Amino acid sequence: MRVKDAMTTDVLVVGTAVTIAEAARLMLKRHVGAAVVVDERIPGPGIITERDVMRAVADGRDPEATQVEACMTFEARTATTNWDLDTAAEEMINGHFRHLLVVDEQGSMVGIVSMRDIVGAHFRAAHASDAPAAAATPYS
Repeated sequence: MRVKDAMTTDVLVVGTAVTIAEAARLMLKRHVGAAVVVDERIPGPGIITERDVMRAVADGRDPEATQVEACMTFEARTATTNWDLDTAAEEMINGHFRHLLVVDEQGSMVGIVSMRDIVGAHFRAAHASDAPAAAATPYS
């Protein structure tokens, strides 16, 4: 299976000036663990994750006053749509993170893939053969 088979294309995007509290609320509302951060002042997309929010709170930062820019990752790691899912998982494990931005062959962002997406894709593939066969309809 490839990254394109598991990635999410409906990506949550925020700006650097958004507070981490607002980013957290948006992530909760969308049921995602990360938001892509886009700002014309930075060279490429960044990312803020639930872990980044948790670290900021643990460091004593005020979530309502601290902007995403203060705790985001500026150079988010990327995968292409044609990467093998195991390669993407290995990249995440080796890098100690749970999300990769997904780019197409031209380098344009087309989605995001998470560990949860990869596990879900593998689970669905492993259990696809478990689906009950359609019942035969007898002819009258």
